[in-house]
Amino acid sequence: MITKSTIDKVYETARLEEVIGDFVQLKKSGSNFKGLSPFTDERTPSFMVSPVKQIWKDFSSGKGGNVVAFLMEHEHFTYPEAIKYLAKKYNIEVEETERTDEEKQEANERESMYLVSEFAQKHFAEMLWETELGKAIGLSYFKERGFDDDIIHKFGLGYCLDQWDGFTKTALDKGYRLEYLKKTGLTIVKEDPQNPNNSKTFDRFKGRVMFPIHSMSGRVLGFGGRILGNDKKAAKYLNSPESEIYHKSKVLYGIYFAKQAISKEDNCYLVEGYTDVIQLYQRGIHNVVSSSGTALTSEQIRLINRLTKNITVLFDGDAAGLRASLRGIDLILEQGMNVKVCTFPQGDDPDSFAKNNELEDVLHYLDENAKDFIQFKANLLAKDAANDPIKRAETVRDIVNSIAKIPDAIKREIYIQECAHIMKVSEGVLFSTLAQIGKKGLADASKKARDEQKTFEVVKNEKAEKVDVQFELERKIIEILLLYGNEKQQFEDLVLKENDAGNLVLEPESLEVKVYEKIYLDLQEDEIELANERFRALYYRLITALNESDDFSINTFLSDLDQIMVAEVSSILMEEEKYVLHNWERKDIYPKGKQEGVNQLVSETILTLRCFLIKKRMKALQKNTSETEAESDNRETLEEIMNYLRLNKLLNEKLNRVLS
Repeated sequence: MITKSTIDKVYETARLEEVIGDFVQLKKSGSNFKGLSPFTDERTPSFMVSPVKQIWKDFSSGKGGNVVAFLMEHEHFTYPEAIKYLAKKYNIEVEETERTDEEKQEANERESMYLVSEFAQKHFAEMLWETELGKAIGLSYFKERGFDDDIIHKFGLGYCLDQWDGFTKTALDKGYRLEYLKKTGLTIVKEDPQNPNNSKTFDRFKGRVMFPIHSMSGRVLGFGGRILGNDKKAAKYLNSPESEIYHKSKVLYGIYFAKQAISKEDNCYLVEGYTDVIQLYQRGIHNVVSSSGTALTSEQIRLINRLTKNITVLFDGDAAGLRASLRGIDLILEQGMNVKVCTFPQGDDPDSFAKNNELEDVLHYLDENAKDFIQFKANLLAKDAANDPIKRAETVRDIVNSIAKIPDAIKREIYIQECAHIMKVSEGVLFSTLAQIGKKGLADASKKARDEQKTFEVVKNEKAEKVDVQFELERKIIEILLLYGNEKQQFEDLVLKENDAGNLVLEPESLEVKVYEKIYLDLQEDEIELANERFRALYYRLITALNESDDFSINTFLSDLDQIMVAEVSSILMEEEKYVLHNWERKDIYPKGKQEGVNQLVSETILTLRCFLIKKRMKALQKNTSETEAESDNRETLEEIMNYLRLNKLLNEKLNRVLS
């Protein structure tokens, strides 16, 4: 168990915008940062980060919280894993007390699979560096590829000994369970139908050099293994099977090492293999990732899209699957990204080219030879079309189909002009073809809309949900305490007095107190207790924290809350930040900041809550009178209602409201 002092130090040191910046490209937006949601597929930013409050809110998914909550949501960390990740990032020594057997037993399935994968990576690395066979076979292979010791260590490369169950036996001896070795795919279990207790186990990656596949935060999700022998029956490369923690379509090899460089360079190089990534990285080009031999997917593109809008796809000079790879380019265009393509000289691939050339030469080649996708596709397909008019027409339609996938209308028009120039076809014809494709897409969308019409009718006929006034007011009180609780303000308090004529009046009295004191005293005076259970719990914790410390900070306060409460607080504090996303200033609209009238905000919120509760009480009393027939029984109740009516009128006058 991690000590409280370590947790406190992590919260004090970690900067939310820096941590999230490793996963999402953030852009300044006033005092906040905004970016694309890492939880949903979107093209317009709805993800907000507040460096001042050290909280984030994703308006597209509704999720929010502090720095630990982000890692738990995005990377599926447990709370201790998130703390350890942050401690490692900020070079904080983690002090731990020994976990009990019960705590170890309670480790969930995902965590157990991560622990097994982490152990496997360390074991394979140890076999590579510490055993004679590992050095003679595995290390020799990596050296032949031109990898130096530092890069081998950095990427965690290793070797699985050519033994049937060497790794499995070691893992079992270390206390790792066969169940998780099997689920991660590290161990293959052959069951004996006749005798279940007589099952046999095999190492999936025996005799292969190992490439660990990391998540964006650096956790080992799975492995790629390359065979070094001449067994023609065995696959050259073998990947971990799909599992609870490893989904091939959602992972990019090298993203953990490349993410900061991608964001900094505002460009991502996309290659095909593990060694391409490692060789380019070693040469000094760090913004490079690979789809690990699988066909490029929308999920993989979205990973890059969070960090940059620009992708440069690098193809082998003699890549047999070049045409098939064009589908990946269309997927990138659909995400609204900018695509360039670069091919290497015949016989070269990114690995060999980076190995045989200096950094300046590689960068110069990429700069000179990276073509816009339209030029690349047109040149590639035009070669096949040659003088065949039918093939030429098919090529033009193919290119226009790709252009149609681009969401931005201006980009589409520019690409149509470029295509017309390259293919020597009139722009009018191309625009007409584009319009036909657009009409087909519109027709498909209309059909889908008609299919969903019944659902819309149901929604249309439903009555709008009534606003829960008390909920909103209690929520506002929590927000005020969080933002301004420790601020001293000048308040005009209202004291209920009887004037010379015997009428009740509210007389103002001026006082200077802290915001939290004003709220606490007002609610105490009226014996008001917050109705919402979560708000009530937050209210008492806030009053205590503000009373005990003059140096109250939201970040420290959040560090002592559970993640459900953290999410609640972030939702409260960031709710109004979503309006910042609309860039009102660009439309010459300048919203007034709340801090410009804190005392008024506090007074109005408390007065409005009082009015609401008075009305609620009057309705309850009126209901009692209607149920009681005897006038004598109702006299006191009616008198109480009249007193409440007079008080309600006075409060509304103070709020400048006209009562009907």
